[in-house]
Amino acid sequence: MSNNSDPLFDRYAEMDFSDAKPVSEIPALAKLQAEQGGKSRITMRVDNDTLAIFKARAEMSGGNYQTLMNEALRQFAQGITLVDVVRETIRKELHQV
Repeated sequence: MSNNSDPLFDRYAEMDFSDAKPVSEIPALAKLQAEQGGKSRITMRVDNDTLAIFKARAEMSGGNYQTLMNEALRQFAQGITLVDVVRETIRKELHQV
């Protein structure tokens, strides 16, 4: 997978970031980052087909694949099964009618 698989790559590919500062050196951004805490940056390897599925789902929903993966991991960690998700979805739909 290359960098240009990102839809925004072409838009920013020619920009010069050589003088860019880290967030920690810009107080307003550091404060914003601290307020948005609760997440950790990690590196992990996933199967290409799994990644492709999450990217396709994100594209269909207009979301972000990392967010979808995080939600799937959260549900797994909490022991939420597909049956639970289907039941909750049906309950919500029935209450909207």
